[in-house]
Amino acid sequence: MTSILTNTSAMSALATLRNINTDLANTQDRVSSGYRVGEAADNVAYWSISTTMNSDNKALNSAKDALGVGAAKVDTAYAATESAIEVVNEIKAKLVTASETSTDKDQIQLEITKLQEQLSAVAQAASFSGENWAISGSNTGTAGTVVDGFIREDSGSVKITTAEVTLASIAMFSTLNAGAGEGGILGTVMDIELTSASSQTEIDGFMDDVETALSSLTDAGAVLGALTTRIDLQDDFASTLSDAIESGVSRLVDADMEEESAKLSALQTQQQLAVQSLSIANSSSQNILSLFQ
Repeated sequence: MTSILTNTSAMSALATLRNINTDLANTQDRVSSGYRVGEAADNVAYWSISTTMNSDNKALNSAKDALGVGAAKVDTAYAATESAIEVVNEIKAKLVTASETSTDKDQIQLEITKLQEQLSAVAQAASFSGENWAISGSNTGTAGTVVDGFIREDSGSVKITTAEVTLASIAMFSTLNAGAGEGGILGTVMDIELTSASSQTEIDGFMDDVETALSSLTDAGAVLGALTTRIDLQDDFASTLSDAIESGVSRLVDADMEEESAKLSALQTQQQLAVQSLSIANSSSQNILSLFQ
């Protein structure tokens, strides 16, 4: 039965066209944005996971940037330690020279004094971003810290991880007094003072102090070198981990552009056919006029 009040063919064709237009709009969104899951309504589970992991990845990249700051602090302290070793070696050579009885110990002390001043200058200059690991301060338990990572635990809680080194074990001095270093690894070296009356026994004692300082400086350099290695490894790991997280999130939410392109072409064809079908369905009621002619 044909009715001029209700056109069921047109209604069916219109419903089909609406569905095609909806699918076409969704496909165009995926093609334009590149996301298969762009909002929570697309897939709640995948959207939730991707949002959390993207946030964690951003924090991880920030920790990676902080590693650069930490590496600079360690490099600065290491450079100061190397320079101090060279200066202490010079003081050692001067003491060896002073062991010769014919030398002028007062003149040698003038050179040693300048070298001692250089040690203080090196320690004072070994500062990066307001932090100086060459001078430990009054608190011997103070630790130098380097942010090296961001982790999310099984419980869902998050934590910032750090690498630490006790400054008292690597600091050249404990404090600076009127620009002169005191205490620390080089405290005894700063106390060296030759006079024309200095005996060989005193010089030998100074030599022992220098050797102890050199040994401690070497240990400090080893600690800083090991920390540098850890920072380098953590930096490489953070880059690899960040890439892995980004790749994992991509698998969850990124659109397959080849598939979406094929869908888009098919839906555009379907849309044209649906429009044509609706046009045919609407024209059928016009045919009734011929019955009254």
